[in-house]
Amino acid sequence: MQLYRRTLALPGIRTLMILIFFARIPMSAAGMILTLHVAVGLSRGYGAAGLVGAAATIAIAAGAVVMGRIVDRYGLRPMLVLTAVGESVFWLAARWMPYHLLLVAALVGGFLVLPAMSIGRQAIAALVPQELRRTAYSMDSVSTELSFMVGPAVAVFLATQFSTATAMSAMAIGVAAVGLALFVVNPAVRSEQERADFDGVRPARREWLTPRLIGVLVVGVGAVFVLAGTEVTIVAQLRANGELEWTGLVVVVWSFASAIGGLVYGAANRSLNQVTLMALLGMLTIPIGLVGVEWWVLALALVPAAGLCAPTIAATGEEVARLAPAAVRGVATGLQSSAFTVGAAIGAPVVGFVVDHSAPGWGFATAGLGGVLVAAVSLLLARTTRSPEGTTRDQEARASAIS
Repeated sequence: MQLYRRTLALPGIRTLMILIFFARIPMSAAGMILTLHVAVGLSRGYGAAGLVGAAATIAIAAGAVVMGRIVDRYGLRPMLVLTAVGESVFWLAARWMPYHLLLVAALVGGFLVLPAMSIGRQAIAALVPQELRRTAYSMDSVSTELSFMVGPAVAVFLATQFSTATAMSAMAIGVAAVGLALFVVNPAVRSEQERADFDGVRPARREWLTPRLIGVLVVGVGAVFVLAGTEVTIVAQLRANGELEWTGLVVVVWSFASAIGGLVYGAANRSLNQVTLMALLGMLTIPIGLVGVEWWVLALALVPAAGLCAPTIAATGEEVARLAPAAVRGVATGLQSSAFTVGAAIGAPVVGFVVDHSAPGWGFATAGLGGVLVAAVSLLLARTTRSPEGTTRDQEARASAIS
């Protein structure tokens, strides 16, 4: 635990971790609230809710990159004002909108989502030295797991015990409060040395958006593809078993195992590289479908793969921070958030389609095979990239992993 003590002792890190944890709760609740509002509040069904969710997802993926560019050019606070006000207004107005207007408004609201994920990763890269970033990004991944355990549960409680309109008003208040807190604290997105070195000249995109960095982002897509596909298949498997009421507990076990894996990863001085973690996550997900029996057996079968979820996500953040210059860190972390969003947008429908036309066990296999394929693509991108000095990027990556 020495690495964690050293990381938490760094100036500003404790405050950042607490603030980002709470900042992610509204974001984690948003999808559930939209789904319940459209399907139940507006009585339009889950297909219509899925269309609204898809519109918001597309906009979030695009908005993350644009908001990152704003941070790079103008700083954090202007972006916070834009997103906190814009997203709060969306949630206040959305409760009164008919379905077709809400479908259009979701594009605007999604584009203006406050990017708590990106802010946290940029601040970690600025505040934490290279040798402690693995630990810091592991803490960030564990914090994300906890936020996504709290947010949807709060959303369901407000929507079912009060109304979906109440839940949407609570979202507006939550986003405004989070935006204000981040504005006041104003966490650094560049270190003092990086600010001193920054002369206003940003590197050309081709200089930093290399195939190696693209491979890192591809792994981000693949990791969330596996997670989204697994989540869908858990529900399908338990429904097929007649044990749907145990879904919440199985997901808690799954998330807890991921958090433990993240803590172990962050405490390690040396670890597996990102591509290997991705490949193992996929391979350990494939055989879960063979355990199509009681809920508690399924929960235990999920543990090995779950233990690699947070480490794979953390490794992605660590690699983006290492490969992206500080001058374009906002755009790079925005691309990372977009990669995660794309993974979720692809994983759930693709795996859901497979489950609908076969059996739940094939859902786990599809999610896992997707992860293995992504690992192979990322490895290929790394091996075909060469640095200006003529050394291959995969050689650099292996040297970095060894060190």
